[in-house]
Amino acid sequence: MLNQLPILLKHQHLAHRFYMYMIVDNSINRRAIQWRPELHLQRNIDLYQTQHDLFATLLNQKNEQGLVQFWLDIALNNLPSKYNWEPENRIQKAWEHLSLYCEDSCYRAALQVWKENRCKCWEEYIFIARCLIYDPVKFREILAKYDPSISPLYVYIIEVLRKTIKDEGAVAKFSKWRLLCKKSNKELKEALIRYGIFEPEVSRFLFARKYFRQIYQFNKIQNPATRSGQRWIEPDSNDFQEAAQYYNAEKSLAIAPHQVAIAKDVTSEQLHRWMEICITALRNYPQSIIPRISLEVISTVSYEIEPSLGFYLEIENSIFEQKSLCQRTDAVLQQELLALNDNQKEILYLYYGLGWNQKQIAAKFAVTQGAIARRLQTIERRLINAVYSLKQPPQWVTGYVTTWLKYNYETPDNSDLIHAALVIAIQRLNAQSQNLLRLYYGQKLDTNAISKQLCLPLSIVNELLSQINYELECALFKELDLIIRKFLDIWLNKKYQYIKNQNFILQSQQLILA
Repeated sequence: MLNQLPILLKHQHLAHRFYMYMIVDNSINRRAIQWRPELHLQRNIDLYQTQHDLFATLLNQKNEQGLVQFWLDIALNNLPSKYNWEPENRIQKAWEHLSLYCEDSCYRAALQVWKENRCKCWEEYIFIARCLIYDPVKFREILAKYDPSISPLYVYIIEVLRKTIKDEGAVAKFSKWRLLCKKSNKELKEALIRYGIFEPEVSRFLFARKYFRQIYQFNKIQNPATRSGQRWIEPDSNDFQEAAQYYNAEKSLAIAPHQVAIAKDVTSEQLHRWMEICITALRNYPQSIIPRISLEVISTVSYEIEPSLGFYLEIENSIFEQKSLCQRTDAVLQQELLALNDNQKEILYLYYGLGWNQKQIAAKFAVTQGAIARRLQTIERRLINAVYSLKQPPQWVTGYVTTWLKYNYETPDNSDLIHAALVIAIQRLNAQSQNLLRLYYGQKLDTNAISKQLCLPLSIVNELLSQINYELECALFKELDLIIRKFLDIWLNKKYQYIKNQNFILQSQQLILA
């Protein structure tokens, strides 16, 4: 740990105090604390500045106490009366503005305690303070006792936080290793994303934390030799070494995420660094700290992708093209249905509309059940070929697989059906093929380096890579066929259920008229 608490820069504008939060930046040689905007709160400030004359006036004053009181009135008393242009959740936003206003006080209080007692790291002191101001129940209790006639809010908050840090720090309630062990995968994932860690590292960090937590808890927490007062003691090198061994042994199993399975083995030192990054990310963004992960943050890095639109083969990137493909698919299938003969149409209606089984349909047509099964298969294949004609898989699958391996091998989109199919196909390859992909697309080694490492002729390496591409293309063709079959089953069910309902309505109307 550094023995010097970084200097926190002052806000350049009064409004910044109500929509910016602290984050520890490790991107330079020494740590620094920087301010980052919470975008939805920044927009809220802009809204009030343009719509509320008093608020705009308060923003231009040198003293922030007027703005503090403005948000306090809304948060504690829902005053003044709400304007139509104000957000429905204005009380919640007021609390969030006040919490972010107190971020600076967290730093000041932590600084005071740290100067008195440097036996603990300053990050821990800041973390204890932030947990309090983002606890909605405790924070409300604190502000309810605040008297603006005695002192400004920041002075009052610093004193409350200073006492809290001393009390909580004395019992080691907020050990960083406790924090790492107690947080869920969802919380850690959100913290890492906000901190600027994305795939494939996120999956690897989560997988590493799983084994470190097991080893640490067994060796340190559940160890009878550990005294209760030393419950969350520092892990030693053996803990990280053992966790790394488990990580490397388990990463080749089916339980390991794709991003983990394709990566190199991890060393104990690397795993230790990963856990420290996780701790820093959690301290910057624990679940109890409300600045939520903004949609803008997600969309900027394209980390979360909305699920694809059903089973249509949407390889286009634009929404317009996706909708166009859906419409064209529907039109082609409608045209194919119209071209069927009367017997084929009746079979589909009985099967999908009325829910008859093949045996019942066979009895009606006085043929065998196998004959009906073959007729259904003939119709299905005709419709599949019609869908294939829209995107012509033979023409794009080869290029798609090559591009995917180059750009998405390490970071597949699990919500994309084609990405998921390729991941499964890779998992079904033999060990040699998986290792080749790991070296070529994961570790970015050229074929000459791979040839030397595996003691294989260069021509064999190139031949194997081509063979792997071909195997993945074949697997993708099979998966596309299954996807289209599933889609057709859904489409035909909806189509003939609609026809059945329309027939029922028509018959009812005829009975009424009769």
